[in-house]
Amino acid sequence: MSPEVAGATVSIALAVVKTLSLVVGSLITFFAFRAYRRTRQRALGYLAAGFGLVTLGLVLAGTLYEILDVPLQMGILLESLLMLGGFLVIAYSLYAS
Repeated sequence: MSPEVAGATVSIALAVVKTLSLVVGSLITFFAFRAYRRTRQRALGYLAAGFGLVTLGLVLAGTLYEILDVPLQMGILLESLLMLGGFLVIAYSLYAS
């Protein structure tokens, strides 16, 4: 397999995995938000926000790199910061409950 074909295959696989991650993360965020609206428990609101940040972080680097021509390292840094923030919010939501 030539390097061009291998690179294209990996790019397609990455796009599929990132898309599936976005769909599943969005569903988790939606269900957590729906639970928050039903119960009005603050911890569930934080949980929904945390999963939303993690989901946004999952797709941010590639989106910034492909669409807005942001350097890949900057996109990965922003992705990592959003994911860290999301995990901190999730941890707080579990601590606060």
